[in-house]
Amino acid sequence: MADDKALNAGVAERYAQALFELALEAKALEAVEADLGRFNQLLDESEDLRRLVRSPVFSAEDQVRAIGAVLARAEIGGLVGNLVRVAARNRRLFAVPGMVDAFARLAARHRGEVAAAVTSAEPLSETHVGDLKAALRDKLGKDVTLETRVDPTLLGGLTLKIGSRMIDASLRTKLNSLKLAMKEIG
Repeated sequence: MADDKALNAGVAERYAQALFELALEAKALEAVEADLGRFNQLLDESEDLRRLVRSPVFSAEDQVRAIGAVLARAEIGGLVGNLVRVAARNRRLFAVPGMVDAFARLAARHRGEVAAAVTSAEPLSETHVGDLKAALRDKLGKDVTLETRVDPTLLGGLTLKIGSRMIDASLRTKLNSLKLAMKEIG
């Protein structure tokens, strides 16, 4: 399973890198980001589309035909439309979500931004997000693109991931540490 994830990540990175270079060459970085964002939003909103993208049961022809209809309806063409169609033809549609993430990282790095992911027990307010971005900008000396997620199992606090660094200030982790300490005492 870990090998599958590494393979998927490698495929996604290669496709994203090729798309990024084409977007730079065509001076269409913002348009490509917008189209990828729209496609990602479609994936988030449609269980049927996620099943089409993930399931190996659909033939390449079925995936190409279905994805072509989705792209036409969403008015996603150009480089992103071509990328998704090529991925479908090459039986790599499963890697498209990873391609979107990898492209976002490449674009952020190109703009001098750092990508960070914060997970909290409850949704963060706009004020908290702004404060966190400002604190990270001060600490890192770069603009920060912040992706927020909610995971109620954290109980409280948050986790922050920047590149390979992880800061875990969640209540769940603190309680687990306390539980281990208590076991060692007793």
